Amino acid sequence: MDPLVIGLIAIIAFLVLVSQGMPIAFSFAIVGCAGIFIIRGITPALTALGSVPYAWSTASVMIPVPLFILMGYLAFVSGITKDLYDTAFKWFGRISGGIALATTAACAGFAACCGAVPAAAATMTTVAYPEMEKLKYNRRLATGCIAAGSTISILIPPSIPFILYGMLSQTSVADLFIAGIIPGLLLSGLFMVLIYVRCKRNIMLGPPGPSFSWRARLHSLKGVGGMLALFLLVVGGLYVGVFTPSEAGAIGAFGAFVIGLIMRRLTFSKVITAVKESLRLTTFVALLIVGAQIFNLFLGVAGFQSRFAAWITELTLPPLVILILVIVIYIILGMFLDIMAIFLLTIPAVAPVMASLGFNLVWFGVIVILLAQIGFLTPPVGMCSYIVHGTSKVPLEDVFRGIVPFAIVMIAVIGILIIFPQIVLFLPGLMK
Repeated sequence: MDPLVIGLIAIIAFLVLVSQGMPIAFSFAIVGCAGIFIIRGITPALTALGSVPYAWSTASVMIPVPLFILMGYLAFVSGITKDLYDTAFKWFGRISGGIALATTAACAGFAACCGAVPAAAATMTTVAYPEMEKLKYNRRLATGCIAAGSTISILIPPSIPFILYGMLSQTSVADLFIAGIIPGLLLSGLFMVLIYVRCKRNIMLGPPGPSFSWRARLHSLKGVGGMLALFLLVVGGLYVGVFTPSEAGAIGAFGAFVIGLIMRRLTFSKVITAVKESLRLTTFVALLIVGAQIFNLFLGVAGFQSRFAAWITELTLPPLVILILVIVIYIILGMFLDIMAIFLLTIPAVAPVMASLGFNLVWFGVIVILLAQIGFLTPPVGMCSYIVHGTSKVPLEDVFRGIVPFAIVMIAVIGILIIFPQIVLFLPGLMK
């Protein structure tokens, strides 16, 4: 049977298991083991089941994952998010759409010390939505800006999806982290422009909030100190080459702990909460990676990946057209699958194809992260939209309608990065 057909059958079987409620990690592993058994026999299948978990759970590329997750949760329980929001509120709150602008700015700041989208969505909804509701903000604008802003957490470093992409595509994680900074700031800025223009045209979408004195505004800047120190410590160290991503994760986690103690906000119970949540998420990610690697091993044994790469490169389509087709596929997958599952399912096959077509894999990594952000928003599986809906109690239909303008901005940013790839590659180029 043609390897492409085998691979497609396996992917369909995986999707069927997921749709029936089977955990994604086990769906990957079951289909992968069954496929290896059919092609090679019982012994290679059992060998894969025993060797892959050990090999990937002890791999050096996995070291930064739990460390950055712990760093993010320590920053989260220390209340850095609320500090950032309060600072942004005092600076932007008095203008039309000011609270929505403050929320977007706070999301960008929180992204610099926590790459957890669910945490950002839940926290910003809890902190910002009551204020917007009090001023009678349009609930679609309010929930849309919170949901979209929360996804910035995976674009501005540190970002767990960037680590995962780097591991799967054999790309420098440090380069990916640095590459995400300018696109992250660009996306945040365009979100804020969108909010300001919409509220300026229709003041009832986002009425102005209270005004604060310059003394109060300047005093509020102390709230960004913890975030700024953590960001400069981690990303600055990576940029100048002082330490590796693994060392950056350890230093970042320790730095978040120290900052929490200095701010006198870390209690024993909060540290335990941060550790428990970090262990939960790390276990989920590790199981997902192990299951996906068994599945990818099966695809390799079946010859799917090499045959897929050959098939794509043999197409008589320009590379740009192939890239657009890949983008469309990722948007569709993002509607139905978790971001981690999409990466593990596609990157081992797609990244070599993109490289063979002449696309820089660091640049493509940023494009994929932007597509993942859209996946966090779009129905029927948009995680951020559901979190904002559940926390704010706004009807789900309004939340989904609210994210549409922001999703359009994300697609526009992808177009800008395709036309001007140096926006992504400029800072990594300086690192060299």
